[in-house]
Amino acid sequence: MAQSVTMDEGIIAKAIRSYDNIFENADPRVENYFMMDSPIPSLLICLAYFIFVWISPAIMKDRKPLEMRNLMVVYNLAMVVLSTYIFYEFLMAGWLRGYSLGCQPVDYSDSPQALRMVRVCWLFYISKFIELLDTIFFILRKKFNQVSFLHVFHHGIMPISWWFGVKLVPGGFGTFHSLLNSFIHLVMYTYYGLSAMGPAFQKYLWWKKYMTSMQITQFVLVMIHSSQLLFMDCNYPKFFVYWIGLYALIFLVMFANFYIKAYLKPKMAQASGQTPKNGSIGNKPKAS
Repeated sequence: MAQSVTMDEGIIAKAIRSYDNIFENADPRVENYFMMDSPIPSLLICLAYFIFVWISPAIMKDRKPLEMRNLMVVYNLAMVVLSTYIFYEFLMAGWLRGYSLGCQPVDYSDSPQALRMVRVCWLFYISKFIELLDTIFFILRKKFNQVSFLHVFHHGIMPISWWFGVKLVPGGFGTFHSLLNSFIHLVMYTYYGLSAMGPAFQKYLWWKKYMTSMQITQFVLVMIHSSQLLFMDCNYPKFFVYWIGLYALIFLVMFANFYIKAYLKPKMAQASGQTPKNGSIGNKPKAS
């Protein structure tokens, strides 16, 4: 029993030291940014999100789906504007201003360009909380087929993951995937904005399946970009390289699996004269 208590104390002590190390290595430039004092608020919001998704079928069981067309149009178009602005800022704060596709350390100076990168990293982090509304709107409209594991997993871990990114490495190598992600999102929200406008706009939505192809391409590029730092010395934390690469690999597999089920299998079944299973087409994941 005494040994067990000692081991538990050792684990707790290590956890406390690891938590303290975060703040010892934290970027002082984000000290006064909203939500950056502690990871606890971000973690609690993510946990609340998972719990809400879990209990949502019971909440909506005896309720009618809400009609939210006008709200969805406004929301999606607002997200197009936000995603476009974030994409532009990532370009102007670094990727069109001297950033390298190879080793790109974080600029911890107080130069205008470095501070601009800090601000857009923080804004990208905040946008991940706004995007949790995607799931809430699906649930309120009883579109539970859209609330897939892929969708929930992606939306639920991004905010807390990016808290650590902004706190420790707001800029540099790791912003390559956020640059791509913001571009994917401006395309995605454009699609969903047009879709929400009604049947008259359906003829402009022929490119739905290409969004999934873009997502898969995004993850392949991120994996290739991340893997190079495993073979070179670079003043950028290897932990974040592994995390970004692993994240890309997981979602590459999940989105590729979705693409096969939603597009390739139905096409093969149609070619062979078989009837695709109900729901094979239409369960489209939100972009990552």
